[in-house]
Amino acid sequence: MKAALTRWLEARWYGGVAPGLVLRGLSSLFGAVAKSRREAFLSGRSRSERAGRPVVVVGNLAVGGAGKTPLTIALVEALRARGFRPGVISRGYGRRDATEVRRVSPDDDATQVGDEPLLIARRTNAPVAVAARRIDAARRLVESAAADVLIADDGLQHYALARDVEILVIDGRRRFGNGRLLPAGPLREPLERAKACDFTVVNGGEPQAGEVPMRLVLSQAVSLRDGTARPLADFRGAKLHAAAGIADPERFFAALRAQGLQPEAHGYADHHDFTASDLDFGDDAPVLMTEKDAVKCAGFARPNWYAVPVQAELPDTFFDAVAHRLRERQGASA
Repeated sequence: MKAALTRWLEARWYGGVAPGLVLRGLSSLFGAVAKSRREAFLSGRSRSERAGRPVVVVGNLAVGGAGKTPLTIALVEALRARGFRPGVISRGYGRRDATEVRRVSPDDDATQVGDEPLLIARRTNAPVAVAARRIDAARRLVESAAADVLIADDGLQHYALARDVEILVIDGRRRFGNGRLLPAGPLREPLERAKACDFTVVNGGEPQAGEVPMRLVLSQAVSLRDGTARPLADFRGAKLHAAAGIADPERFFAALRAQGLQPEAHGYADHHDFTASDLDFGDDAPVLMTEKDAVKCAGFARPNWYAVPVQAELPDTFFDAVAHRLRERQGASA
């Protein structure tokens, strides 16, 4: 049902189907609420709380995946190389107890902490915390002296958390769709909101003036059973399946095809809660999946199931600029 509704909406957001009167009316109401909420924080009627450490927010204007998590991982690694001790905070979408403030361990289950925070913790070994209110996750890391800078994964509209740097991520293929607000379009806030962000990163496609290009690179497949890696070239010419429970599964399938693979594609709704039967395709052909999906499937993985890690590539000048902003903030608060 969720997948069918997503397809129906995306046909209107990205496919050229005009949204109806009801969707447009709801969009006007949504826009009024979003505007009022932002103005309340900007005016001081509602208060943003500071975490006690500089905060970088990575987010988007359009719902769905734009590459925020790969960018967050790349930021952790780049800031660490520049002398920082970064930590990551997140809501932890999809976890069972959304009210719990929790420090994420690489050994956790995705149902307890969320698939994206678990993936970040495993890939980076950085301190990660989840909470419904990001400020609570931030305080958990600050109190433990685990980090000197915090990266909020998907927190652009979470105004209760004060931030020092805002990074907007755009899907370069779909960009902002029809440019309308939810539910008539994919936008969480009006397009003018982008002007207030410090940096705009474009994942794929052709960057426009002032935008930072990002490219997601696939290189190998990693066994869910034993962690052994194989070049993707090993799968060329072979029958195989590709499964993706992300906001834009076609992005993953297209990336595999660009590597010369011809998988049978199986798309699921974002954050799909996989079971073994979901990946039983009636044969013994290998199954390739995203890392985000793999963290939920490792417990019942078969020998021929593989995760395909992605590496976000961005200009060093971008990471240098973010690091410079953070040092300025650290100096101002010293």
